[in-house]
Amino acid sequence: MIHDLTLAGHGVRLEPLGREHAPGLLPLIDEGLWFGLASPTPTSVGDVEAWIDKGVSTPGTQAFAVVGEEGEVRGSTRFYDLAPVPGRVEIGATFYGRDWWGGRTNPACKLLMLGHAFDAWGLRRVALRADARNSRSRAAIQRLGARPEGVLRKHRVAADGTVGDTAYFSIVDDEWPDVRKGLEQRLSA
Repeated sequence: MIHDLTLAGHGVRLEPLGREHAPGLLPLIDEGLWFGLASPTPTSVGDVEAWIDKGVSTPGTQAFAVVGEEGEVRGSTRFYDLAPVPGRVEIGATFYGRDWWGGRTNPACKLLMLGHAFDAWGLRRVALRADARNSRSRAAIQRLGARPEGVLRKHRVAADGTVGDTAYFSIVDDEWPDVRKGLEQRLSA
């Protein structure tokens, strides 16, 4: 879904993902970043453009490039499966270059996105998920303040044909004030 939403703060800007971001995203992608994902690992700018085209054309999806204060592309993330009537959305398809792992980028992006989901859209639930084998991503999601909900067994097929389980996490609206406080404290340290 093509959109015009831009979110900025805490040293990052989430801007609508477009083909112009492909050259900056390509060097950030490696097999470790694409672990367990359903689409093949992009190996060329054209592959990244095709991945972008698919993402931005999917209904209920708002895809972003993650851009730093110096204008450097740090990665990508998106809202997807937006369902305003029941009041829910998922955040995912997130990856960052290794230079931004474990730092402020992910909590800053999630603070912006969660704030928009709960405060601007008035949603009741935000879900996040990771391949159950990806312990680094699962730990990062829990550090955000999301609660584990369980594992969906044999939930998806990765690009390499392996069948994987999906670990689900969520934050609901009455948890959001405490989650926001925790993220703000992480970013002020």
